[in-house]
Amino acid sequence: MSESPPRRGYDNLRRQAQAHRTRADIAEAARRLFISQGWASTTVREVAREANVSVPTVYAAYGNKTGLVWALVDAADLPADPERLLADLGAAPTPEKQLAAMAGYDRRLFERSGDLITLVREAGRTEADLATIYEQVRRAADQTRVEVFSSWPAGTLRPGVDLATAVDVYAALCNIDVYTILIHERGWPPDQIEHWWGQALSRQLLDR
Repeated sequence: MSESPPRRGYDNLRRQAQAHRTRADIAEAARRLFISQGWASTTVREVAREANVSVPTVYAAYGNKTGLVWALVDAADLPADPERLLADLGAAPTPEKQLAAMAGYDRRLFERSGDLITLVREAGRTEADLATIYEQVRRAADQTRVEVFSSWPAGTLRPGVDLATAVDVYAALCNIDVYTILIHERGWPPDQIEHWWGQALSRQLLDR
């Protein structure tokens, strides 16, 4: 009778899968609580109870509440599909099409993670750690725009619009506040916002 093959590899995979699932459960529980009752009012103990794990498990996975927010922010753009944005930018034949691709990414980001973005920004007004997170994320977004705009041929931007101004104009148009107003106060569907952003950015930034 042959011996059963060792199960060590499968056991390791199971442990890794369980650890990943536990981290995901903790992060999702934290997000629900942060959004529903605010950053300051949420404790690690509440997060642990919501995720059905122990308090030490939360600390082992993320360190503290700030670590949890970092993890949530780090994963926030995954549903918005940054790889799709890269593919769209590479396939776009004109600056107009690239602006449309960027607007599409921002629309997906705000649609799926806008509540988290607002939470971090508002909590950052009183929490230095969260202010740092928000500022770093904002700078990363600006850098992406710098890289795209810098790749365009000379004369693409409107006269009088330099690179820094172009980044500022983009941020003034495509942001969570504009998205929220158009969605909740004006009743625009996300597709309409994305289309308008693309057209408005082209009008404001490109020399036609």
